[in-house]
Amino acid sequence: MAESVYEKNAVRKPVYEVCSGIKNRQSPTMTFMSKKQTGAPYYITLGWVYGIPEPNPHVTEHVHDYDEILLFYGGDYKQPQVLGAEIEFYIGGQPITFNTTTSMYIPKGTPHGPVTWKKFDYPHVQMSFILGTGDPEKAYGKDITSGNKKPSKKTKDFDYEQYVIRSPMREAGPGQKNRQSPTMTYMSRTQIGAANTYIEWGWVWGIVEPNLPKMVHDNLDEIVLHIGGDPKNPEDLGADLEFDMGNDELIFNTSFGMWIPKGVMHGPLIWHKYRHPHIEMAIMLGAGTVAEGWDGSFFGPDGKRIKMGERPRR
Repeated sequence: MAESVYEKNAVRKPVYEVCSGIKNRQSPTMTFMSKKQTGAPYYITLGWVYGIPEPNPHVTEHVHDYDEILLFYGGDYKQPQVLGAEIEFYIGGQPITFNTTTSMYIPKGTPHGPVTWKKFDYPHVQMSFILGTGDPEKAYGKDITSGNKKPSKKTKDFDYEQYVIRSPMREAGPGQKNRQSPTMTYMSRTQIGAANTYIEWGWVWGIVEPNLPKMVHDNLDEIVLHIGGDPKNPEDLGADLEFDMGNDELIFNTSFGMWIPKGVMHGPLIWHKYRHPHIEMAIMLGAGTVAEGWDGSFFGPDGKRIKMGERPRR
């Protein structure tokens, strides 16, 4: 069978190119979206943390020319809001301490770091999402503002806590079996007024029933990540998953990223085999709310579009 034209949109194996030489964590981390891989103008890297990283901190204060979203999520699907660690993170010189699954929105030009692990209980994931460039050199190449392990002093009369989400909204998800439903919304304009990216994700712990239906987003691009939950074998998805693009059937059994340009039909998503828990994450680019991202995107069995008020939410 000929290779699908949509293979160019899929990242079946990550690139290892960022955050080298650190003990007790994946180092380098796994890059699952970049210009080099799919042509997307976004850069996503993530990695498992297995203990207190050494050196600690290994991320010093720095600044980007692009907005960044950071997500620290716990590795236990039975208690997904528990991080499994306590971390101190500085934004604009203000300390932010958290021990729950947490996301942050960092506007371009905002100093952030250092990142210091205070406690460790069990493995968890650190994820970085740079908006506006898929080039790691542009994303990270000139971002260091201080090699010191101590942050600069806070100079603005501004509470950077408003860029932090410690607890998710639960508003998306149609009530499927063996899948976190509702899923956890960890970025939206409702939660952080400056954000214009909607991120919802949840754990899968069996064959999902019913399948996720076909959908298309007319005006917005989307990134979908399916990431395995085994920290010892992070490239193993933990399932055999069918993720159709256009009229083509794509099968995955490894952790993967998918770049979905606006107007491209995708789905259904069908789980054929299951081995261990894994993450499903949807990132809607340019949407501040779930309605902006998904209203009218789904198709029913009759092939007609369904408004969100006419069916349980995704």
